[in-house]
Amino acid sequence: MLPENMGEHLGIDETSFCHEVYTIIHNKDGHGREHTIIAIVKGTKPSDVIKVLMSLPEEVRMKVTDITMDLSNSMAAIAREVFPKAMIVRDCFHVIQRCGEAVDEIRLRLKREAVAEQKRERIEFKKQLERNARRRRAYRQKHKRPKGKKRGRKPMRLNTAFVPQALGNEETKVEGLARCKNQMLKSRDQWTENQEERAKLLFELYPKLEEAHKLINSLRNIFKNKSLTRDKAKDRLHQWYDKVTECTLREIKSARDTIKAYEDEILNYFISRSTNASAESLNSKLKAFRSQLRGVTDIPFFFYRVSLIFG
Repeated sequence: MLPENMGEHLGIDETSFCHEVYTIIHNKDGHGREHTIIAIVKGTKPSDVIKVLMSLPEEVRMKVTDITMDLSNSMAAIAREVFPKAMIVRDCFHVIQRCGEAVDEIRLRLKREAVAEQKRERIEFKKQLERNARRRRAYRQKHKRPKGKKRGRKPMRLNTAFVPQALGNEETKVEGLARCKNQMLKSRDQWTENQEERAKLLFELYPKLEEAHKLINSLRNIFKNKSLTRDKAKDRLHQWYDKVTECTLREIKSARDTIKAYEDEILNYFISRSTNASAESLNSKLKAFRSQLRGVTDIPFFFYRVSLIFG
């Protein structure tokens, strides 16, 4: 606990060390250097974390104006109790990540269907080979080839390997759906030429995948627009709700319901433009420091060293 590092703009997140999850409160004005970490509390249970954080002086807790976090309910419960005057801002990147998970669920569903279709084609291919073999045997028994006459086209053997049908970019449906995982999480202007070609082929086969990607892109564009006020962003967000209602994608509708549940706190982003990127950066630095030590066996001593560097 380092109360001297308290500031007006805070972030709260959780991270794991040695199979234990810790809640970390940090000061954004520290920019990931000295005077950044305020407290590291073992566990994420709100009652336990609140008990520790309430030892901070009341006057410094009341000076906090905003605190950013992900979509965790436990983090919000801690913030409301410890920092009652702070505005809670849900991280917009976690909102887009939640929608990206919905798109990935659709991709995985389509991939499972493609795998099942490929399996059926393989079985049908083997059956066709067996049928052709039976016809050849029956034909040879009925029509014996005269001596010296050349054979016709060489028949396919029973051990002929099945080759699934490839798309225009020489990928199968299963391969294309597997390799498009990361590109479905990006906006279209960030795609390479190969990714653009793959998406064009997949979208022709699976229009629902294209519809889901367009819906997520339209939501991403709302957060990218720097000129939107909170009220205008709310109107745009409700228009996006209407678009999702018209579609038949249950995964996207589930993500929409999640956004609706945290709408007010998500829209606070358009007031302060604050994100929880500083928390993710701090977590990366802590894990990089841990990797330099080749792992951690003495947790208290590790956090003591962390406090000297980031505290």
